[in-house]
Amino acid sequence: MKIISLCPSNTELLAYLGMLDHLIAVDDHSDWPPSVCKLPRVGPDLNIDMKKVEALKPDLVLASLSVPGMERNVQELEKRNIPHIVFAPNSLDDIAEDLLRLGETLNKKKAAQAIVRRYRSLIDKYRQLAANIKHPARLYWEWWPKPIFTPGKTNWLSEISKLAGGMNIFDDVSKANVQTDWDEVVRRNPSHICLVWVGVQTKKMNKDAVKKRPAAEKVDAVCKGRVYVLEESLYCRPSPQLLLGLKKLASMLHPSVFPPDDGIDPLWDIARKIKGGR
Repeated sequence: MKIISLCPSNTELLAYLGMLDHLIAVDDHSDWPPSVCKLPRVGPDLNIDMKKVEALKPDLVLASLSVPGMERNVQELEKRNIPHIVFAPNSLDDIAEDLLRLGETLNKKKAAQAIVRRYRSLIDKYRQLAANIKHPARLYWEWWPKPIFTPGKTNWLSEISKLAGGMNIFDDVSKANVQTDWDEVVRRNPSHICLVWVGVQTKKMNKDAVKKRPAAEKVDAVCKGRVYVLEESLYCRPSPQLLLGLKKLASMLHPSVFPPDDGIDPLWDIARKIKGGR
């Protein structure tokens, strides 16, 4: 089967199912596992070259609606009668269900079930540990600085926040994606600021720039030096890689409660063992 992935999270789902050998092209931002970097590119996820996709004659295209604007890709796939699946995850459970759905489609049902069992088991473990936190950290997640975009209640980062012993300060907004302004962030006064600018490498981000924003000195996170530049690949992509981000965040916020971050993917070992299985 010849498969094309139109966004990084879908590429990562294929990796966990051991189906990378079937990938014939990916979007410009897919970068994990590193082996996908040698594949042909079909453009950025918000501006896919659909003529190139069509010319490659894929048996299946994996599309997504996880970012506003991606619906154009789906419309073009439908227009051109290209076989495709569309994922639109907002929660951790949605991601598990997408993995199961993809496993069913690709005849990897048992593999998907095994990975999802481990995935849910780790989430349960962190939920139990987080229940011991008496004073959750107040987290402000910044997806983009100008204009400011941040996740709301119905996004996986609100769940990740709770599992790591924190709370998203925009958890009261019933949206997956919230546009706001810095004045509102100051008013909500986060104890920790997590910069995860979508599509921007950590080395190109400067956390000290936050200190220069108006009234930044009034924010607890700035006063106490709790402004972090985190890998957007571990927090902004709806794939099992989020669990790596969870391990890192939890150990950073509450090192006395959560295990230290060993940087090891808790699912990758099982993914390797079941590669080629059904």
